[in-house]
Parts: sequence; C-alpha cells; structure tokens
Amino acid sequence: MTQPTHHQIATYLTDYALSELVKYVMEDTGCSIEQAIERVYNSSLMPILQDEEGELYVQDPAYLYELMMSGL
Repeated sequence: MTQPTHHQIATYLTDYALSELVKYVMEDTGCSIEQAIERVYNSSLMPILQDEEGELYVQDPAYLYELMMSGL
C-alpha cells in the first residue's frame, strides 16, 4: 500500500474543512445548503484555503470559520 501524496492529503483536509464551514454557516444563519455553499465558496477565505503551500487547511474548521466571518 502506497502512502498518500501531499496533494491527496491537502485535498482531503480542504474538502473536510469546506464541509464543516458550510455546516457552520447553515447552523448560524439558518440558510439553505445552497446558500451556505455560495457564501463559503465566495468568501475571501476560499483562495487562501485552497493554496496548498499555505497549509491553512490543517487548521481547525472552527478557527477557519472565525477567520471567514471576520472577513479575512
């Protein structure tokens, strides 16, 4: 069995963080999943989170949510 690549790990962790961010938005605002996804994907956090070299994806999703809500 081969070890996962850095890219595979980054993708997995980013996907997990995004799903948690969407959940937090839905819980806090009562909006639909579609609206929550739109808010997360259009946030200023999104490009930074997707930058594998920055490794922001290793942070706790609750912390990432705080960053996103602060308008990072």
